[in-house]
Amino acid sequence: MHIVFFTHPDFMGDQRMPPFASMPRFARMLADGMRERGHQVEMWAPKSRFFDLPVKGGLKKWLGYIDQYLIFPAEVRQRLKKYSPDTLFVFTDHALGPWVPLVAERRHAIHCHDFMAQRSALGYFPENPTGWSGQQYQRLIRQGYSQGKHFISVSQKTKDELKDFLPVLPLTSEVVYNGLDQALTPFDSVKARATLSERTGLNLAAGYLMHVGGNQWYKNRLGVIELYNAWRMTSQAKLPLLLIGERLSPALEKARVESPFKDDIHSLSGVGDELVRLAYAGATVFLFPSIAEGFGWPIAEAMAAGTLVVTTGEAPMTEVAGNAGFLIPRRPYDESETAAWAKGAAVTIEQAVNLTPTERAAAITAGLTNVTRFNSEAALNKIEEIYKSIAEKQW
Repeated sequence: MHIVFFTHPDFMGDQRMPPFASMPRFARMLADGMRERGHQVEMWAPKSRFFDLPVKGGLKKWLGYIDQYLIFPAEVRQRLKKYSPDTLFVFTDHALGPWVPLVAERRHAIHCHDFMAQRSALGYFPENPTGWSGQQYQRLIRQGYSQGKHFISVSQKTKDELKDFLPVLPLTSEVVYNGLDQALTPFDSVKARATLSERTGLNLAAGYLMHVGGNQWYKNRLGVIELYNAWRMTSQAKLPLLLIGERLSPALEKARVESPFKDDIHSLSGVGDELVRLAYAGATVFLFPSIAEGFGWPIAEAMAAGTLVVTTGEAPMTEVAGNAGFLIPRRPYDESETAAWAKGAAVTIEQAVNLTPTERAAAITAGLTNVTRFNSEAALNKIEEIYKSIAEKQW
């Protein structure tokens, strides 16, 4: 097959998501995987032209939109004249929806990761109100991908939400879980803690609680601090908390400073993948109380490293955790209810922390068994099968 991947431009802000998962990495995984399977691959994305003009502030973003939604579509229309009808055009993210109409009548596939921005624009999440311009932008995206006919979702949750956004049922709608980084394997927790202590200057020999993620509203980092405070208030254990990822926002730093256990809450930003792997391996418990996710890869990453996971008992977190996670309720939006939520969830954290060695080993084994579902080669093989099926359909 000749496959053309549409990808996000590299000039519009920070595309990073939690470690081991990002749009650029996903696109490269697809492209490299299809090349290895003998397919001819190209990657198309807007180039920075108007965006490079020497302006500052909000105007910069709008100049980037000119590059993406005026200049790039004109270039694509010209290129398409030279491409065989057999070419398969793949959108690596449904958020690239405004470009879908360019090839909606040709062979195509659209990968869907999460619909949080789409649902926020429709008022589903009071935690993330969307302004008028944001609502119109999400509407533009939806109008674009709604013309698509073939979709691949990263979770059943995403597939179910996709159906609600489309005017008619698509011809193809499949679920393919991404594969885990193969470097994520169980590692001796004592050695991991010793190495991590040496590299960070923290005393982590007895273990620690851990969270990986950014400051996005749905990651619920404030909830992580609230959970930690509630757990420490009642637990005999005095394990520290590591917040790994983006530097804490002012609001989150304020919450940390106001914690009675502030000296035990440590934010680690700008760390590499190797240190994150060590942190997973050495953690006593991994906290992942997300409000929403497209999938929630850190859950699988932690389990693959041999760590216990406490996460939200709602899809898609439950889809990733399977029967191997310790589940807690979603953080309530009403601030008057959060203290009770944290106190109740702290009981589950204490349960995970205090497992006997035999119980802990069984829980770790359950996690390792669970994540065998997330295999990179199997994922790419299934995606290739779907691509071939689409390419062979009558057009």
